[in-house]
Amino acid sequence: MSQKTVEAAVVPRSDVPEEEPGPGPDQEGAAPGSADEVPGWLNQVPYFLVLAMMSAGIVVVAAAYFKRGPAIIAGALLLGAILRLSLPPERVGMLAVRRRWVDAVTLTTLAVLLIVLAWVAPQL
Repeated sequence: MSQKTVEAAVVPRSDVPEEEPGPGPDQEGAAPGSADEVPGWLNQVPYFLVLAMMSAGIVVVAAAYFKRGPAIIAGALLLGAILRLSLPPERVGMLAVRRRWVDAVTLTTLAVLLIVLAWVAPQL
């Protein structure tokens, strides 16, 4: 990569008109419900809910409850599928990996398989 290529990529071009800054979220005239008011970490709440449920399921499995633990993990996967289908793309956060239907089908399939595993596992 040459010096000219780097400079062309970094230096702002003068032929592109700059947008005038609009009113910020604190200023008057801002749209009342604009997306700027919501903090970025709030988009990750659905992911953290699923992660917390999965962690709880792993703890239950570690406590030697081999039927309840996979059922809790399957519930977390079903919750992830429901959240992935119901939330808009800008609110899904890290639950969005692929297309919406691929994510939902994958999570639902894994949940059903874990429910079957919990059902056929022998009680110890």
